[in-house]
Amino acid sequence: MPQHTILIIDDEPKMCKVLKFALEPDGYHVATAENAEAGLELFGKNSFDLVITDLKMPGKDGLHVLGTVKKQRPETEVIMMTAYATAQNAVEAMKKGAYDYIIKPFEMDELKLKVRHIMEKKKLVEENVHLKKELKNRYSLENMVGQSGMMQEVYKLVEKVARADATVLIRGESGTGKELVAQAIHHLSPRSGEPFIPVNCAALPENLLESELFGHEKGAFTGADKMKPGRFELAGGGSIFLDEIGDIAPSTQIKLLRVLQNKTIERLGGVKTLEVKARTICATNRHLEEALKERTFREDLYYRINVFPITLPPLRDHKEDIPDLAAHFLRKFGGESAAVDGNALNLLMKYHWPGNVRELENTIERALIMSGSGEIREQDVPPHIRNLPAASLAGPPEIHKDGILLEEVEKNLIRDAISKAGGNKSKAAKLLGITRRKLYSMMERLGLSL
Repeated sequence: MPQHTILIIDDEPKMCKVLKFALEPDGYHVATAENAEAGLELFGKNSFDLVITDLKMPGKDGLHVLGTVKKQRPETEVIMMTAYATAQNAVEAMKKGAYDYIIKPFEMDELKLKVRHIMEKKKLVEENVHLKKELKNRYSLENMVGQSGMMQEVYKLVEKVARADATVLIRGESGTGKELVAQAIHHLSPRSGEPFIPVNCAALPENLLESELFGHEKGAFTGADKMKPGRFELAGGGSIFLDEIGDIAPSTQIKLLRVLQNKTIERLGGVKTLEVKARTICATNRHLEEALKERTFREDLYYRINVFPITLPPLRDHKEDIPDLAAHFLRKFGGESAAVDGNALNLLMKYHWPGNVRELENTIERALIMSGSGEIREQDVPPHIRNLPAASLAGPPEIHKDGILLEEVEKNLIRDAISKAGGNKSKAAKLLGITRRKLYSMMERLGLSL
């Protein structure tokens, strides 16, 4: 943080020198002026955190200094110095914006304590501003990686909805960066100073998920030995991010619908109604329209969360972003000197990336460890990528001397078919020449949850 600065204005030269001598050893930069006009000229040319001014001076007085300072830079604090006879005037000055006053003659330690309190407060404010700036930079669209046309469209939607207050549904396969987009929406919004609370709905069983979302009262169930606020409460006026919302149970869907409709919650085991102020951002990798047909997802909840949908494309559909993404992850894991050679990058460009950006990130980290030199070469790329140069499904996979992973080929074919069918699994099954039942069976065996 920069050094804090103080301006002292007093028509007694001796007082200016004494205060400057006393305050500079505490680490402050101190400037002095012997009348209001000279002091305000200094103030206009420099930035000061604090002005200490005498109230009674020949010519323009301390009240004039106070008014000018607060008009030009309201964040600058002012301490008034006054004789006992004019203490009432100093109190009046405080009503007009002065931080504090001190009566002459005073103990230097008393003034130094007031100054320290002001500077500590300013330091906290500066740190908070710095933190918010860092967060905004971290999640700002200018710093998100991917310059393809598809990603540019995503950025436009994020910028538009961040300024609004609508419920957002982020859609996309696993690993496409749905939470990062949710964070960007929050940190670019007027709510950025409030909490961002993520909840992975698929990671918790039904009873625990309800407790996490809505909280519970003491004694609400076995083991509830104290009251616990839910995530909606903890989010306050910020944003709550419900990841994998398509996986929540029907009973929880009903309660969530009530929250979104009424903007209120009740803790489990409680009767008190609590207002919900947080904005809701949802995400799913499931095809919710299929879930509606199968009656595993409520139609009324679907329309409630699908106010402003944003769909993230799979990495295989914007491979032109791979070089930029790879460079980003190289810097993250290997520093500015890390690199990937042409042959290795060519393999990365050909691969189908079923795990999307998250898989690319993990691949770069692993390859850097394997390289040992900070430069990723062809032999550092994982075998399943080296051995499947045709995994982008541009044609039948070539069987190399080291073999191929048949399960990966099956996964890629199923993902590609579902993508080409627009998420409709019945159409995808027809494209693959199998029944819908067979498709689900294969997906279960392969661990796919599209």
